[in-house]
Amino acid sequence: MTDTGSIKLVRPNGSTYKYKAEHEPLAAQAGARFESRIAFAAAHVVLDPLRTAEPLTHPVIDWDATLAYREYLWSLGFGVAEAMDTAQRGMGLDWPLALELIKRSTAVANARGALLASGAGTDHLPAGKALALQDVKNAYLEQCEAIEAVGGRIILMASRALVAVARNADDYTSVYAMVLAQVRQPVILHWLGPMFDPALEGYWARSTSPRRQRTASTSSAQIARRSTASRSLCSTRTSKSPCASNFLPECGCIPATTSTMTA
Repeated sequence: MTDTGSIKLVRPNGSTYKYKAEHEPLAAQAGARFESRIAFAAAHVVLDPLRTAEPLTHPVIDWDATLAYREYLWSLGFGVAEAMDTAQRGMGLDWPLALELIKRSTAVANARGALLASGAGTDHLPAGKALALQDVKNAYLEQCEAIEAVGGRIILMASRALVAVARNADDYTSVYAMVLAQVRQPVILHWLGPMFDPALEGYWARSTSPRRQRTASTSSAQIARRSTASRSLCSTRTSKSPCASNFLPECGCIPATTSTMTA
């Protein structure tokens, strides 16, 4: 935004023009971190419009603007949920680029004592390849270890690969128990649900069978004992949707709506 209230935008041919806003934007008031709750803003990344020809395949991130936006969110009292789907994860932001984003954001957050947690998933596994459950475990651990190696905290994201190979609730228990047993700090368990990603349909392998419910309850108790996870986040639009709270009740899952923060 310029001093005259106009915004410089880019045409498809690369030339620029000024767009003048019709109304004055509301000015947000900076403040300290919230006291009654922890609020994470799932922030987008900022692309360089003059250097990005194919944003879904070859994005060029404007690192200064991207990190400045995180600084802005912290100034409002938010924590930042980094490298999530709202940062175009899986829609242009592949794992190597996501890790670079995590490294840069974590360094800034740690330097100023700000709250930041980053998404760890399995999105670097090759699509369409026949995978085993161990492949999913190894992929989760690879990303978790990379985030912890740069001093970051983890948001354990749902895995398309896991829902594709899992046969029952025990397979989910096996994967999550193994990963949670090896992380250094409490993690946030994050699940979007099929309304956001149809590929996650059937996640957690929820069953109405009494025998399966007993199995899930026993398995989740084992996870709670073996892990450092203290709270999990289930992002869903409806309380009727199956989520981690049905599968991992001992981990204290709290239903929540997804909130994205845009510039």
